[in-house]
Amino acid sequence: MREEQTLSLTEFKIFQKLIYEEIGISLGDHKRTLVQSRLRKWLKEFQLRSYKALYTKIKEDKSGEMLNILVDAITTNVTSFFREKSQWIYLREHLLECIDKQKKYLRIWSSACSSGQEPYSIIMFLKEYLPDFEEWDIKILATDISEDILLKAQRGVYYSEDIESMPKTMIMKNFNGKRESDGSRSFVIKDELKEYIIFRSFNLVTGNFQIFQNQFDMIFCRNVMIYFDKITQDRLFDNFANLLKDDALLFIGHSESINNKDKRYKLLTSSIYKLNKG
Repeated sequence: MREEQTLSLTEFKIFQKLIYEEIGISLGDHKRTLVQSRLRKWLKEFQLRSYKALYTKIKEDKSGEMLNILVDAITTNVTSFFREKSQWIYLREHLLECIDKQKKYLRIWSSACSSGQEPYSIIMFLKEYLPDFEEWDIKILATDISEDILLKAQRGVYYSEDIESMPKTMIMKNFNGKRESDGSRSFVIKDELKEYIIFRSFNLVTGNFQIFQNQFDMIFCRNVMIYFDKITQDRLFDNFANLLKDDALLFIGHSESINNKDKRYKLLTSSIYKLNKG
């Protein structure tokens, strides 16, 4: 194996193309060092002599496991409970305007759920602020491209640093405390909340959006667009528009925006849009 473990420009280019086609992430040439550092451990793991050999191993693997390794290596799963505070404030003030109070039927998609904090935040929020919560038919679809991170999300196990910003009363209502074998304390989402959430693997770039049988009242897709180029972003917003009910809400990250070419999305407040199919 090469001692320096250097990713050549030629090798970077083939990974750059593969990552764009399979994950949708558009990596500029300045990301070459990042890709090298993220993939280096897998050269050692599989005792490969070059990054080209790793690329070949990924391409030839029919099981998809090697592609999952690439996904986990390249994507960054940074999230937290009740992230984007201003969005939750807006939703608390306008929740009853955004939903059908007569049917009491609510469908929400957390489209890049990472380790689960987002969908669990959604159901905790609804439990806290939705009148007659128990009478509602609520389902939250939580998807991510990474199989490993989905397993972590399904377990719903978190630690003190994950919940430190949450009020103690909310922690007591929604988590069970647990002492780990190493003496540390963990906090596990209660089963009654997990029942509202369906975790599934889905690729926002290459996935088949025709599989969705129901339209959504809200879609959360936060801090994902920053990794996509404009063409991929536009295509994803078009797919979301087809899956949102009229007047439904789309939540994106504060550093993101929509190229609203056909005016289907109306900006309500920073990073929150309402769909208007007209």
